[in-house]
Amino acid sequence: MQVQIDALYDEYNRYMYHLCLKLTRNPNEAEDLLQEVWLKVVRYESYMKDVEHVRAWLTTICMNTFRDRYRKNVRRSKYVANQPDQLDVPLLDLIPSDRPATEDQLEKEDLSVVIQGKIRELDCIYRKTVEYFYIHQYSLIEIAELMKVSIGTVKSRLFRAKQRLKEMLIDDPSALEYLPA
Repeated sequence: MQVQIDALYDEYNRYMYHLCLKLTRNPNEAEDLLQEVWLKVVRYESYMKDVEHVRAWLTTICMNTFRDRYRKNVRRSKYVANQPDQLDVPLLDLIPSDRPATEDQLEKEDLSVVIQGKIRELDCIYRKTVEYFYIHQYSLIEIAELMKVSIGTVKSRLFRAKQRLKEMLIDDPSALEYLPA
């Protein structure tokens, strides 16, 4: 397999670097992203035997890795509230301020407690999927392997869990004060 990965690297590394550069618009970040992509290719080389279009497969890995990095950076951002994606938070709310107000911090902590409570109320299969993806930050492939299901099933469970969380938050009068108008 090492010979095959070397050949892949020789053939596609330049293309992958330019794709990473286009996505990140920063040479240093592009190199970091490229390194992560090649690590994933090596980690999942056993999947290569089923791949018909190698370039498309590599592009998908690159795009997903970029999205995962972006999500992690947003989640780790110091002043961004831990709100689920489905609440349609306006983009301007995601811009960090220099100093968060004390009331904003308290509201953020309260919202976090409410959401954690709602996550605990989810059915076990959905709760585990949400925890793996959002809390432990596993990739979809890793979750699929852990849960012994297909990636499509993991995506479906995440979608249904987010929909259910949204419904639970909307139906809860104590959570309504935290939801954007």
